[in-house]
Amino acid sequence: MALTKQQLVDWLMRCGEVFRRERDFLTELDTAIGDADHGLNMNRGFDQVAAKLPSVAEQDIGAILKSSGMTLLSSVGGASGPLFGTFFIRAAQVTAGKQSLDLAELQLMVQAGAEGVAARGKAQPGDKTMCDVWQPVADSLKQSLAQASDVRAALRQAAERARQAAESTIAMQARKGRASYLGERSIGHQDPGATSVMLMIQALSAAAG
Repeated sequence: MALTKQQLVDWLMRCGEVFRRERDFLTELDTAIGDADHGLNMNRGFDQVAAKLPSVAEQDIGAILKSSGMTLLSSVGGASGPLFGTFFIRAAQVTAGKQSLDLAELQLMVQAGAEGVAARGKAQPGDKTMCDVWQPVADSLKQSLAQASDVRAALRQAAERARQAAESTIAMQARKGRASYLGERSIGHQDPGATSVMLMIQALSAAAG
């Protein structure tokens, strides 16, 4: 089973709903260690992505992801716009021309996006950022690929891995971004960006069925 273009469009629509629902929770997390605007920014950005989808939904997966990335870049403030935008733009480069994605192609998409985010944010796992979830998700998909799992099972496993990875940021001291100014006081709080990635992966798993 492959992930269809329609399921990817459904995923992006679901992200719009998720960030509307979780806006205040994400802002609360960001109030503790950031600028208190992460929830608002993600809500605004994915509302714009959802609004743009009907005009690009007939194009290939790469074009849809690129449109989403450019929309996030232009509509989301703070660090989140460039980072989430970069994820989608890098993901678009390896899915250009595709109408569906098998597990190998999906893994490549997430890996390319994760590497783009790490390069743009100059961050690595352990820094208490969204990289602490993107890379474990890519690794989880790679593991599922080695075990010849189907896409649905692989995404269910990736969603669970994302949850664990987001929770693991609570114990970390931030080494990047606004939270890093807090030093040891950043310990004990879940990273908002990492939490947003977790929510996106859960939405992708739900869209896959």
